[in-house]
Amino acid sequence: MHYWLLKSEPDVWSIKQQKQAGKKGAEWNGVRNYQAANNLKKMKKGDLCFFYHSNIGKEIVGIVEVIKTAFPDKSDKKKIFVSVQVRFKQPLKNPVSLKMIKKNKQLSHLKLIRQSRLSVSSVDYKSWKIICNMGKMKRKKVV
Repeated sequence: MHYWLLKSEPDVWSIKQQKQAGKKGAEWNGVRNYQAANNLKKMKKGDLCFFYHSNIGKEIVGIVEVIKTAFPDKSDKKKIFVSVQVRFKQPLKNPVSLKMIKKNKQLSHLKLIRQSRLSVSSVDYKSWKIICNMGKMKRKKVV
């Protein structure tokens, strides 16, 4: 299993809307950065992703699961980019802000900090556990 971080502006697509999508989940589309798109292509069914509200809030608010691997992004007229399908898994009990993440020296290597504009990035297992603890998550539920 691999771990990821997906960014979305909450006024465009929020964790609440993701939850409302239900069991069928929702297509994670609109990614037009090649590095982020390559990360989408690497995702496997069952991988877990932090759901990060960007611009407004700037915080990790929940966890989603990849339920369908890369397929053509219907919103891409040039047919270059891909989407994945993700389903809501659970909210973080306490959202983890970017400010909190930046204060933790063990997380300073994350792409969220180093490449702040990257909308899809990998998260190593140790960092996943640290953020889950910061968000008061029970690791057994999500790992």
